[in-house]
Amino acid sequence: MARALLVLLGLAVVIVLSTAAVLFNAYEDPPVDPAWALPPSTSIPDGAVRVRFTGTSTLLFSDGTTHWMVDGWFSRPPLLSLLAGEIEPDVAAIAAGLAANEVDRLAVVIPVHSHYDHAMDAPEVARRTGALLLGSESTANIGRGWGLDESRIRVARNGEPTRFGDFTITLIHTKHFEFPDPAMREQALGDPRIEAPLVPPVATFDYKVGQPYAIHVAHPKGRFLIQGSAGYVEGGLEGFPADTVFLGIGGLGTQTEDYREAYWRETVERVGARRLIPIHWDTLVGPIEGPFTGELQAAAFLSAGGDVLLEFLREKLASNPALEVGTLPRFAPVVLFP
Repeated sequence: MARALLVLLGLAVVIVLSTAAVLFNAYEDPPVDPAWALPPSTSIPDGAVRVRFTGTSTLLFSDGTTHWMVDGWFSRPPLLSLLAGEIEPDVAAIAAGLAANEVDRLAVVIPVHSHYDHAMDAPEVARRTGALLLGSESTANIGRGWGLDESRIRVARNGEPTRFGDFTITLIHTKHFEFPDPAMREQALGDPRIEAPLVPPVATFDYKVGQPYAIHVAHPKGRFLIQGSAGYVEGGLEGFPADTVFLGIGGLGTQTEDYREAYWRETVERVGARRLIPIHWDTLVGPIEGPFTGELQAAAFLSAGGDVLLEFLREKLASNPALEVGTLPRFAPVVLFP
């Protein structure tokens, strides 16, 4: 009997370890069509507005003279640290990410909100590149907790345009994606403000959401919008036309059909977009080099419904044949407006 129990226990351990190996080493397919992939631009005209994509919502924009970044998130804390430990910026990963983007000077870095996967690394990016850290008071407190000088921190005003070179950047109050699960929604979005300097390492949800922003950008070459999280305010983008929308789609497949339709209407149709570039569709815990993947299987609950999301996007594109779509390569420049 004891021998049989030991055999059963051994089998149970093997099954648990095998399951863990799959869940923690395999990734979901990303919820985008491989046919949408844009090639790197091999020729960049003088003054062209171009973009480089690291993953999630980290975007580097440049016209050859002025360079600026959205989020600047390069650390990828492992899932167990996110769920049960503490996290902090990975300065080596930040250095490597900036080098891969071929940038060492930035005018400004702008987190779209203050969760760790958007704002955690931004103060160190600002410190290394001489950039201004621009965002909510919560983002400012992340900067203060990292020791960034107050002269390099600015709290944005809703709808106020700010000029950086030829880029006129306006931060517009919006909402974060509304998690359908009430417990997850309360943990991620309840009690939203970081009220004091945040000194890492801290728990994942100590990086509270703060005030989410949509970022509207006007340049002599063209206008574009960054919506980093799949949330919206009805009518909030009225009067902010954009040729191109960088559309955050993370988790959108978990929402209702009515929510997806409203998000599309308020973010893509409201601004009159002619080109769509999906963002925030890749894993939060994988490396920032190599091919993009969807979420780690052990974390797939964060972005379930990828098949529903992909079908939704395909249907929208089929019904709007004039709307171009493209997903960006990692790190390589792509010309937006020549």
